[in-house]
Amino acid sequence: MAVSQAAIQILAFVTAIVIARFLSPFEVGLAAEALVFASLALVIVDFGFASVLVQRPALSEDDRSTAFWAGMFLGVALTLIGIAASWPIASIYGEPEVQPLFAVLSLAFLFTAPGIVQGALLTRDLAFRSLEVRTIIATTMSCATGIGLAISGAGAWAIVAQDLVITAVSTLLLWRASPWRPQRRFSMRSLRGMAGYTGNVFGTRVLAWGTINLDNFLIGRFVGAAQLGAYTLAYSAVIMPATRIATPIAHVFFPAFSRVSEPARIATMWTRANRMVALIIVPSMLGLIAVAPEFVRVVFGEKWSAAIPVIQILATVGLIQGLFALNAPILQALDRTSTLFRFTSALSALTVIGFAAGLPWGIEGVAVGFLVVSVATAPVYLRLTTDAVGLPASVWLRSVAGVLQSGIAMMLIVLGARELLVGAGVAEGALLAILVVLGAAVYLGLVLWRDPEVAAEIGRLRERRRSGATPELEGEAELPNPAALPPAGDL
Repeated sequence: MAVSQAAIQILAFVTAIVIARFLSPFEVGLAAEALVFASLALVIVDFGFASVLVQRPALSEDDRSTAFWAGMFLGVALTLIGIAASWPIASIYGEPEVQPLFAVLSLAFLFTAPGIVQGALLTRDLAFRSLEVRTIIATTMSCATGIGLAISGAGAWAIVAQDLVITAVSTLLLWRASPWRPQRRFSMRSLRGMAGYTGNVFGTRVLAWGTINLDNFLIGRFVGAAQLGAYTLAYSAVIMPATRIATPIAHVFFPAFSRVSEPARIATMWTRANRMVALIIVPSMLGLIAVAPEFVRVVFGEKWSAAIPVIQILATVGLIQGLFALNAPILQALDRTSTLFRFTSALSALTVIGFAAGLPWGIEGVAVGFLVVSVATAPVYLRLTTDAVGLPASVWLRSVAGVLQSGIAMMLIVLGARELLVGAGVAEGALLAILVVLGAAVYLGLVLWRDPEVAAEIGRLRERRRSGATPELEGEAELPNPAALPPAGDL
């Protein structure tokens, strides 16, 4: 999974640079307006079937085939609805160019549906090598498509084609990797049996989709496509990397949590895994705050300067989302989906208020609204999860305290160095390189000092990988000993 995500991050970064260089903010904004609704494909077509197929202790053929045919029905229906809705959606935006983009993107519903059950069965079996090879191949082909079309002057269609290619190729490769094939059977009893679990999961995902995409809709509708393009670049530079790091880890741990099912053992796995997530997320997000001006101008170009303050604001949002990426899998594995749904409902409502309150100040105001809501609701989300596994919130905090302290100190040192180097007249390209190297060196030294358990954990992971053992899923496990954790200090 780590190798896969490194490869995908590099591919995505290169593609983002090319698209930013060859497309205008307006063209990126047009594609983003279409993608707001097309991104519903994975949420609606899935309808929570993948989660219930992974979470259930035992599956029948009726369960698998019923989930497949229900997903196919939704895929066909939503494709037709999407095409028909493309005209009114373009009218809402006041951008006629959005209509054909959205109509074509509606095919994503149809392309996604056939692979849902296959992907869930591979995840259930912990066949992550097959899943990640598929992801790398699909990402490579989609990025090549997007880059080729961007260079050839296809404009917003480059992003649309990229989205469709990764969806179609992923589904084809899932069918090749999974030996299961659907039977000609459909059981209403099986569908009703899955409905309670899938209903809460589906509701949670729809609300999460609204939270993630409403800012794009409001900016596109009331501020304009060009500003949406700048906001989309900022979001892609901050939230998407955090998601690409944290979400696959969540995909790994959800079936593991579901098989363990014991809260105390899950708590042990959670604190150890979260420390490793923090090890990557914290320096990535805090470092980006420090070098955002040079990063945007050197990598993407001067025309994207409007994205700089948005990146700096959203970096803290990305940090919070990364640190809490394993919360939802824990609540789902313990069948606390109703709790997760209620929290997501409240979060979505507050986020809507935050977006609307910030809208008069443009994309920076929307980003600030997002940040305020994320910070305010984070303690509640943490408490819900720690209560579910019987872990004091202070223990979770202390498990990541050393990494957070190291990241904050690194950011302050890099900011200070930046001021000195800018005053000395260092060119932006050289400045960016110096700051990145300095930040990496400082962070590594600080984290080994403040949290020596990180090095020990990495050593255990390497040893486990060589031996093929998975001790967390075997035998007994104890809750983390608070005395063995690094001191929280002044966060």
